[in-house]
Amino acid sequence: MIPNIDLDHVAVAVEHRAQAWPRYAGDLPSRWVGGGGTAGFWSAQIAYANGMKVEVLEPYLVEHNDFLRRFLDRNGPGPHHLTFKVKDLRGALELAEAAGYRPVGVNLENEWWMEAFLHPKDAPGVVVQLAQSEPGGDWGDDASPDWFPPPRTGEPATLVHVAHAVADLDEGRRLFVDLLAGQVTNEDEADGIRWVDVAWPGPGRVRLLTGATLRDRWLEGRAGRVHHLAFATADPPSIEGARPTGHRGTFEVPPDANGGVRLLLNAHSESFATAPLG
Repeated sequence: MIPNIDLDHVAVAVEHRAQAWPRYAGDLPSRWVGGGGTAGFWSAQIAYANGMKVEVLEPYLVEHNDFLRRFLDRNGPGPHHLTFKVKDLRGALELAEAAGYRPVGVNLENEWWMEAFLHPKDAPGVVVQLAQSEPGGDWGDDASPDWFPPPRTGEPATLVHVAHAVADLDEGRRLFVDLLAGQVTNEDEADGIRWVDVAWPGPGRVRLLTGATLRDRWLEGRAGRVHHLAFATADPPSIEGARPTGHRGTFEVPPDANGGVRLLLNAHSESFATAPLG
């Protein structure tokens, strides 16, 4: 189990970052954290009321690094990775390898930012980034750029959890609990779907989902796949593309209406506790 680890953010890949901001900053009011470009991608982060962050990735200088371009060509826009911050990346990689995971993209050259990734074939079905940053290696709270959209409401949204569907719940636990040191806070079953809620010291939460319907209709032979992001936000029905699910005021924005990312929306965070899919 990796010590001193915390879930920092979820990253979504888009063709053009301008497509993401009306949704993740306007419809779901958030706070600008910072952004910038490097070979292969341009990225920026925004933070929600509870401190959980979304990172938006756009291809940039792909002639020098085409990993994100290849991802979009293969998968289309959608969830890209989960980033966990660690205090000791070298030690974390030793533990990951001992547990049977194969780190890729290992970069230990810069003390201010070191990173490595667990391949989705091991993970299962999601890219996990492990990162160690020193002072100056992370964005501060910069002023919002002029083009940052105005919020839909005066109340900031909360990113309640990232839901990850898995074919084998034991494999999900092996990664998120046994290696990444998440604490199980709740588990239950309803309508043929089992779920386990996993928490870290900060605001980051992952909900593991499994069930025959998910395996047949969503995973389609995959070991795992991010299913949705759950947000608590004021007046969900007013959000473009939101449709009622029929459960306790929960609304869904389907993936094809939100750049490959399904959203579940409710005015109250606690409403998600008993309904994995709304």
